[in-house]
Amino acid sequence: MTSEHRSRGLVSRLRVVPGVRAVSSYRREWLGKDLVAGVVLTTLLVPQGMAYAELAGLPPITGLYTTILCLLGYAVCGPSRILVLGPDSSLGPMIAATVLPLVAADGDPDRAVALASVLALMVAAIMILASVAKLGFIADLISKPTMIGYMNGLALTILVGQLPKLLGFKVDADNLIGECVGFVQELADGAVVPAAAAVGVGGIALILLLQRVLPKIPAVLVMVVLAIAAAVVFDLGARGVNLVGELPEGFPPFTVPEIRLSDLAPLLAGALGIALVSLADTISNASAFAARTGQEVRGNQEMAGVGVANLAAGLFQGFPVSTSGSRTAVAERAGARSQLTGVVGAALIVLMLVLVPGLFRDLPQPALAAVVITASLSLADVPGAVRLWRQRRAEFLLCLAAFVGVALLGVLPGIAVAVGLSVLNVFRRAWWPYNTVLGRVRGLEGYHDIRSYPAAGRLPGLVIYRFDAPLFFANAKAFRDEVRRLADADPRPSWIVIAAEPMTDVDTTASDVLEELDEALNAQDVHLVFAELKDPVRSKIERYGLTRTIDPAHFFPTVEAAVAAFRLRTGAEWTESGDDRPEAEHR
Repeated sequence: MTSEHRSRGLVSRLRVVPGVRAVSSYRREWLGKDLVAGVVLTTLLVPQGMAYAELAGLPPITGLYTTILCLLGYAVCGPSRILVLGPDSSLGPMIAATVLPLVAADGDPDRAVALASVLALMVAAIMILASVAKLGFIADLISKPTMIGYMNGLALTILVGQLPKLLGFKVDADNLIGECVGFVQELADGAVVPAAAAVGVGGIALILLLQRVLPKIPAVLVMVVLAIAAAVVFDLGARGVNLVGELPEGFPPFTVPEIRLSDLAPLLAGALGIALVSLADTISNASAFAARTGQEVRGNQEMAGVGVANLAAGLFQGFPVSTSGSRTAVAERAGARSQLTGVVGAALIVLMLVLVPGLFRDLPQPALAAVVITASLSLADVPGAVRLWRQRRAEFLLCLAAFVGVALLGVLPGIAVAVGLSVLNVFRRAWWPYNTVLGRVRGLEGYHDIRSYPAAGRLPGLVIYRFDAPLFFANAKAFRDEVRRLADADPRPSWIVIAAEPMTDVDTTASDVLEELDEALNAQDVHLVFAELKDPVRSKIERYGLTRTIDPAHFFPTVEAAVAAFRLRTGAEWTESGDDRPEAEHR
């Protein structure tokens, strides 16, 4: 092989990497917009990065390290042109819930950083392995109602946890109820620092006001600048207000974190929950912004990109990251055209750490609490919960259960509750599916639900029954009991036609139940008939040997064909219905 062929092969292999492909297709006219968008994005990245680091129980500088490395990692391996990654308000409490119990009473920040870095590496491994195994569908394990409940519970947890910091004091508690009780007690004891409360509450009011009145202005940056100015002018440090202090100077140091072997199991449990939430965020945000830019969503590549971003963060004293809808929206509004926007943001943060590390020295901690609280408000979806209450009470109860799970059990158990409830909801629908008898309605083709059309016509001696689910071990007996009830009617039908189009499967347990059911019905001179059964399901029934009891002649391609065969055999005529309007029209 010549050197020219080898070089061509190398180039073709490198083009598989999204970042290389993006560079090769980059347009010169995008440069100005990407540079401007990068500057605008940085104004949001710095204060949010520091605030979300503290939310995770880590030093503020780790938020900046994490932001730099995840932006660079995703720029190389992420498929989306404008998706922005970084520390996230929804992951912060999960990181804290995983790391802080392992840090022990001394609260060693170096150990906390090492644990968080290992957590990021674990999330990276999970995401990359899931990408290789093409497991993007796992994001669907959390249904919309349970995700609404989870996020509302998370928002409340963040809000309550940040209130003491907002007002200038601390509360030591292990759960939401303990934090609420401690907060009230500290308020009653007069622990509020007036200057801290003024900065924190004023910061929240300013951010919310600017976001509503002047949405194009970076509200968080304006609030942070004013808070620093107030700290200097009024010497807030001497008035009992905690300040961020001097940040370490220089580029994030490459570090291989060292932890105890006993830490791995609890870290892995946390990493699985974080990876699941990050995956759901990534797929939803990627889908939303891809629709706007005309891109295709590549779920497995997105997982790989987020995995590499976490890998880079974990090796440079960072913590787990996810995509951010708010930061991506800022980049998009600022004119971002490619991942160069994120690279510019990372470069500007590095320059800040190298040239002016003391820039945020006088930033009040209550201002960071204000940033986190306003972010938590954006997580909550109270209107969504109200809509569920109005539209479907069963799904509202799922939402409420997920909310209570987070609020009472904690963030990590809460995500387990959310996933468990989503899976149980799917199982419940398959376990107790909708089922009904069908009849003929004048003026409408086909056969229709007699619950919607109570006066629908029927054929004497024939029942058309529809069971809207695959037939498997959990619902086979419910199917059997309902068919038996129909067979015991007076007068007794001679055919029960199963409108089997919704039956996408019949497992071996259901096969045994069908065999017993058919034998029992045959003894009563009632015949079980199938119509519109899908070919794969029919093949399974034949493979199970069910045609020994179910007459092969009792399988029809359509319900109409089964009805025609029954009428030809019996001469039955349709009973005329008096009023075929839907039940809703009667009301």
